Amino acid sequence: MPLSDWSDNVILGEMADEPVLREDLDTLFRRLEQESTPFHVVLDMRAVTYLNSSNLAQLLQLRKAVIANHGSLHLCGVRDSVWSVLLMTGLDRLFKFTDDVSTALAAAQLGL
Repeated sequence: MPLSDWSDNVILGEMADEPVLREDLDTLFRRLEQESTPFHVVLDMRAVTYLNSSNLAQLLQLRKAVIANHGSLHLCGVRDSVWSVLLMTGLDRLFKFTDDVSTALAAAQLGL
């Protein structure tokens, strides 16, 4: 996955469909576990066409790690098929969503 340090405290991840999504979320989670400074994470979800239960669990685990370090997690570019899964599971209330990467990066920089 293209994981990039967009700034000193913002990580940008360009997510893809399975099986890459699972590996990418795991890599990002391991990286955040090793960090002691607050990081804001922006996940570009435009290429993700579906989420399975394992992906949902990973997103929740990632959210918990980010919040524990006083950061924020932003999902952007979520497709309708993914959005419907998030709505059905009630997870739409737990994550921060934006339409595009630039808006998510701005929100992360402002700590929103």
